[in-house]
Parts: sequence; C-alpha cells; structure tokens
Amino acid sequence: MGYAGAGAGTAAAQAAIVQAVRASGAIVRVKPEAFLKILSRSEEPLVVTAPGGVFKKHFQYMTGYKGLIFHTQSPEPLSLPMRAETVAAEKIWIPA
Repeated sequence: MGYAGAGAGTAAAQAAIVQAVRASGAIVRVKPEAFLKILSRSEEPLVVTAPGGVFKKHFQYMTGYKGLIFHTQSPEPLSLPMRAETVAAEKIWIPA
C-alpha cells in the first residue's frame, strides 16, 4: 500500500473517532475527587470500571450524570459508595 492508501487509512480512523464521539455524547474527564463528588449527588449511580495502562497500571471509572459521561482514572482503586452499582468492563476506550 502506497502513500495514498496510508492517507485513506488515516481519514477512515478520524471518521471512526468522530462517529464514536457522536455515539457516546460528551465525555468529561475529571480528577478522582471530583468523580467521587459526582457519585455522591446520585441516589443510585451506575459505575463502569476497568483496568487501564500499558506501562503503568491504573484504574478507570465512568458514570453518567445529567446527560454527560464522566471519566476518571486513578493509580489506586477508588472507594465507591455502597449504593453504587458497578459493571466490570474489560476495557474503557475514550476517543481522542
């Protein structure tokens, strides 16, 4: 595949990222402390968790609140509220 093919591949990757953002809505990255504060505002929060990192392991979390999706990562597991329902995912992927 020549240079033209590489450009087409890059364009396809960009289109896939744009489509992923449209499908997922707005994703807001926050610090772990802010994430826990958002969880405290919900009566029954749903939290998706997944391991992350290739060279340096960390923990990733996502939750929805008022139409937005909030994401955080932490080097240590977060202490989630007892009322939080959790879903363990293999991976959390956030479009660039």
